[in-house]
Amino acid sequence: MRVSVIGCGHLGIPHAAAMAELGHTVIGVDMDQTKVDRLNKGDCPIHEANLQELLNRHIPSGKLWFTTDMSEVAHCDVHFLAVGTPTAKVGHHYETSQLIRAVQTLAPNLTGPCTVIGKSTITAGTSRLLKNLLAEHAPAGESVELVWNPEFLREGRAVDDTLNPDRIVAGVFSDSGERTVREVYSKILKGGVPLFITTPATAELVKGAANAFLAMKISFINGVSDMCRQAGADAIELAEAIGIDPRIGIRGMAPGPGFGGGCLPKDLKAFAASAEELGALDMADLMWSVDRVNSSRPEAAMDLIEDALGGSVAGMRVTLWGAAFKAGTSDVRESPALALADRLTLHGAVVRVHDPQALTSALRERPGLRVAESMEESVSGSDAVVVATEWPQFAAANPFALVGRTPSPTVVDLRNVLDAAQWRRAGWAVRQLGRAFQE
Repeated sequence: MRVSVIGCGHLGIPHAAAMAELGHTVIGVDMDQTKVDRLNKGDCPIHEANLQELLNRHIPSGKLWFTTDMSEVAHCDVHFLAVGTPTAKVGHHYETSQLIRAVQTLAPNLTGPCTVIGKSTITAGTSRLLKNLLAEHAPAGESVELVWNPEFLREGRAVDDTLNPDRIVAGVFSDSGERTVREVYSKILKGGVPLFITTPATAELVKGAANAFLAMKISFINGVSDMCRQAGADAIELAEAIGIDPRIGIRGMAPGPGFGGGCLPKDLKAFAASAEELGALDMADLMWSVDRVNSSRPEAAMDLIEDALGGSVAGMRVTLWGAAFKAGTSDVRESPALALADRLTLHGAVVRVHDPQALTSALRERPGLRVAESMEESVSGSDAVVVATEWPQFAAANPFALVGRTPSPTVVDLRNVLDAAQWRRAGWAVRQLGRAFQE
């Protein structure tokens, strides 16, 4: 099929590349000329596993290209909306102005039957508004179908999650919309991936509900981790013991410095706001409690770091391993690691940050941030090393090779990725979140 993807960010670029991989001819549209020029040269502005390989394969072949000119997509059969919907400046709902502008700009180019498929995360009722806009502004009028097809991507695995999803959800207004969904995803569906055809309202709510539940699971184990620290218990062992129950499950239930990124914090707040608006006040209270636990994570991390450093970080040289909000991505939006860097600096620490992929993004967000290009450089002269992002490079670091670079070999593992026994054998004092301290 001839496909356009409107909006080329952390969602749109992987989606466009994956659509080309499925055999479609794809045009990506973005208003940032610099980004478009980079992409057309095969230079990816974000880090995602396997994404660069897909761009290298499909841009030279002509199956994928990018433009700032919306008129170039007029001939397409399917138009995916992948425009950002950040948190509104007032309240906690999604800011949909970019999405509305994208639809208003796209609509005049729709002169024949086609399907617009929304991927952006939205508040219930938004798809009906967009359907009306398309009917009003598109020359093809009612022959332009609208489908809402929320994404369930994990950053760092966006390409694989697009090509091998665990489900596809499509909220349709008509049988024609369903047929288009089945056609555009035909190769995926042939592999046995479940397709849920729902009402648009259900599709609008399902993404927020999924992320709110994931956020609740993370905040739950982080709250339990606080209890374990006070009781001298082990949060990792506890999570494994309760996670064996299939009704609970271990996946995603690891104590850490909190969740971040462009989705979970935003979607949790928007879901809570929607619950309030719909009168589901008990649900709203539950979601705000989840948010409060997550907001407390930098302070919980600080307590552990201060304990490791004898009570205060003032004047201490602290190395943070990690700037991205999670491993596998260069995204630093709502990053717990950067929030911790801010708090450490506020308390008088001299902070230096190392990350395998996200230093450029981090410096864009925090221009004054001290960074180190290598683990060895980052550790030199530090009073403590803090693992804030779960990169496999950190788990694989050689503690014996690093121990001589620091006058005070102390490591605080907020992600529980290090082999603590090995680090202790190398001469490090090791603190791990949710686990009792061992001399």
